[in-house]
Amino acid sequence: MNWDIVEGNWKQFKGKVQNQWGKLTDDQLDEVSGKRQELAGKIQEAYGVSKDEAEQQIKDFEDRNKDL
Repeated sequence: MNWDIVEGNWKQFKGKVQNQWGKLTDDQLDEVSGKRQELAGKIQEAYGVSKDEAEQQIKDFEDRNKDL
């Protein structure tokens, strides 16, 4: 998954991201704006996980959504 494309089409990806990480609010997702590092930080805050765990969750999300 190319995060440059995700960033450019964030409104389309936002729903999939919110389905994956339901604790993230619309405001938080608006702050992320498709930036991978921002998403990792928000996942860490919302779920109380380590940076490595947040990165792994994002990688798993990418693997499941390669067709996007």
